[in-house]
Amino acid sequence: MRDQRSTNGVEPAVAGIALSDVPAPDTAASSAALGVASAYHSPALLNHSVRSYIWAAARAMAQGISVDSELLYVAALFHDMGLVREFDSHTVPFEVAGSDVARVFTAGAGWPAERRRRLAEVIVRHMWPEVDVSMDPEGHVLCKATALEVVGRNADDFAPDFRAAVLERHPRLGFATEFLTCFQDQAARKPDSSAAGAVRSSLETRMAGNPLDAPEQSADSQ
Repeated sequence: MRDQRSTNGVEPAVAGIALSDVPAPDTAASSAALGVASAYHSPALLNHSVRSYIWAAARAMAQGISVDSELLYVAALFHDMGLVREFDSHTVPFEVAGSDVARVFTAGAGWPAERRRRLAEVIVRHMWPEVDVSMDPEGHVLCKATALEVVGRNADDFAPDFRAAVLERHPRLGFATEFLTCFQDQAARKPDSSAAGAVRSSLETRMAGNPLDAPEQSADSQ
């Protein structure tokens, strides 16, 4: 077995978790959400959304953070739905558009109003710099997961073997290029949006250093 330490030699913060320990929730709403995401997301965005759930759920499990798995899963699958052509908005940030789509979807799934509101909060907050775990545990872990996905933040929190297994099961498929193009388009049309702020904050440069896009380098360092 390979060394489970992070590439910097430090014990990972998310340890003792295997990919098989992080199944998708077995609920009707979860299955339907995956169906919707599969129908509208590109393959790269779909895999990104699924990986976001895995990183988030694994962190919650390893760190003893109590989360609603179904809520987190649906939020992960819909968090980028506002980047999809059919649901894009020229008037609100993409994360708000995606949260609105998710609220409509879960209304049809029979979720009560308060649960739909929480779902929208989690989706919108994934674009925050940080989310207080005591205020919003699902938002906290999804925010950290999407930051890992896009710019590689805290990648060493996960053991190399776990990262490799996730990427093998749900490959990147050119996600970085596709995502950057989406954000640049959002920034051009909505200069006051969070996506525009990210682009102005050297998003392209930060994405270029993401270790998830260089798995062969991680393997060589073990």
